[in-house]
Amino acid sequence: MSMSLPTCSSSAGCRREMPNFSPTRRVSPGWSYERGDSMRVGRRTLLILAALMLSLATATAAQAQTVREWRYVSDPDGERCTVAVREVPLRTPVLGEIRVRMRASSFNGRDRYRIAGQCDDVQVPLSDGAGEVTAVGEGVTRFVIGDRVVTTFFAEAWIDGDQPPGANPYRRGGPGPGVLTESFVADADGFVAIPDYLSYEEAATLTTAGLTAFNALFKHGDLQPNDYVLLQGTGGVSSFGLLFAAAAGARPIITSSSDEKLARAVELGAVGTVNYRRNPEWHEGVLELTAGRGVKHVLEIGGRETLPRAMQALDFGAHVSLIGGLTGFNGQVSFFQLFNKNASVTGFQVGSRADFEAMNRFLSGHQIRPIVDRVFDFEEAVEAFDFFMNGDFMGKVVVRH
Repeated sequence: MSMSLPTCSSSAGCRREMPNFSPTRRVSPGWSYERGDSMRVGRRTLLILAALMLSLATATAAQAQTVREWRYVSDPDGERCTVAVREVPLRTPVLGEIRVRMRASSFNGRDRYRIAGQCDDVQVPLSDGAGEVTAVGEGVTRFVIGDRVVTTFFAEAWIDGDQPPGANPYRRGGPGPGVLTESFVADADGFVAIPDYLSYEEAATLTTAGLTAFNALFKHGDLQPNDYVLLQGTGGVSSFGLLFAAAAGARPIITSSSDEKLARAVELGAVGTVNYRRNPEWHEGVLELTAGRGVKHVLEIGGRETLPRAMQALDFGAHVSLIGGLTGFNGQVSFFQLFNKNASVTGFQVGSRADFEAMNRFLSGHQIRPIVDRVFDFEEAVEAFDFFMNGDFMGKVVVRH
């Protein structure tokens, strides 16, 4: 098959002839379609589209510059605090600061006092939070973008050694800023790296309960293998105390009103349990479990109603860590019992960043996984607070961000 191409005699080349075309053609009354109008209309359309896209991008960027955080507010009946979510501007880290995309946070016993007390609508709750570094300020060398970090309790105020006199105002979650937020900007010195094997939800349990139990046993109590350890209840501090004591070869004894929780504690390493609801004189049960000898360590979280009984269950040379006062902070203590048993008592708050890093080494060495009872989504913070205040859980209650 052969094809022939058209030939042109004109030096200007070939041009397809358009029938009935004239340079100016009326297409509607009052409008003339000139040569080049189509290009002008096209440019105008592109400019309009570009303006719309820029406006949309600007609006999207503006929206991305805000984050959600929960704050304390009074509940409708005014009896206690609850929380409400708010939109706040996204902060840019300045000199020495990092910005962390928070992934999880957890509750502690101290949050009960915040919820039951005066509400502060500028206070973001919770002190324990874990997340990923998303921005670093000038001069930061400890972390880079992408690092997984967890907050320290005293922020940058307590790095090592004894607690500084001015550290208390820095306590996260009150009076210092809390971590129940999508994005958290703070001094880089107030964070530690998360052990590689832990999830964000697990890491978010370490800051307060984990470090308190660790320091009670090892820093202040000098825990030794085969020492008996008395743990009150199955909350955060006691659950960590159970895990740490078992890992160190000690012999933890735990109390609870729930046989189900006590059975779980035995699975995790408890050598003895006492149901204090069925046995109000529970210190006698502790003495029986130790063949009358008593315990070397007490993690005292109950306060007024539990400390007197715990004092009756001490071994000679025992150590009592005063950690909390769930039943009250005022009470009577027999100095004779301390004197007679050559016992010591230490009151302390959590610990330093260096203590935290020492605990993380212990955790990694023993591959200890924190006990997480339940995880709530960020949008379920109100339900999480209610569940926590109800108290029917073992270990820690976590919010996933």
